[in-house]
Amino acid sequence: MKLPHLIASLMLAAGLASPALAAEAQAQTQVDPAKVAELSATCQACHAADGTRGLSANPILQGQHAEYLLKQLLEFKSGKRVNAIMQGMVAALSEDDMKALAAFYGEKKPVPGASQNKDTVALGEKIYRGGVVDRRIPACAGCHSPNGAGIPAQYPRLSGQHAEYTEAQLVTFRNGERANSVDMTAIAGKMSDKEIKALADYLAGLR
Repeated sequence: MKLPHLIASLMLAAGLASPALAAEAQAQTQVDPAKVAELSATCQACHAADGTRGLSANPILQGQHAEYLLKQLLEFKSGKRVNAIMQGMVAALSEDDMKALAAFYGEKKPVPGASQNKDTVALGEKIYRGGVVDRRIPACAGCHSPNGAGIPAQYPRLSGQHAEYTEAQLVTFRNGERANSVDMTAIAGKMSDKEIKALADYLAGLR
């Protein structure tokens, strides 16, 4: 077959296949609203009905990247990330269930928060935007973006997150209790309590 005819045949085949592939992909991503409502109902006690400003000890899920949420749920189930409550919650969930939940919270618009301690905001901002050079602590903005929006899958949205939750996570990274990010374990391991608290409070109000 001559090259022009081969190209034409390939283009025709692709054109014929595309609708079928698109339909298959759409079918795979369609989520039953009733199923999502049922699944998310079990999350409400800790994360509020829409994943927004529930208890400050628990993360705000609203507006978090779906890819990142799915990664965390999978790691809770595999045991890579340890939390007795969350491991119990995900034990009966399938990967499709987790994808549905991640999409449910990820598609919601994030709600801004506010910093509480005006005396430490400057320190928190300095760490977030410039790091701590003498201890080789990198600027958080390099991975989580200048406005704290993060990068899907790899780096979570930090802006507006509960300060108490962020502080607790940084401490568990530092102590080795949370071990699902080598980078964060190394970074938090160099930070003092004062720096962690200031950074967490700054992030709560970052927009």
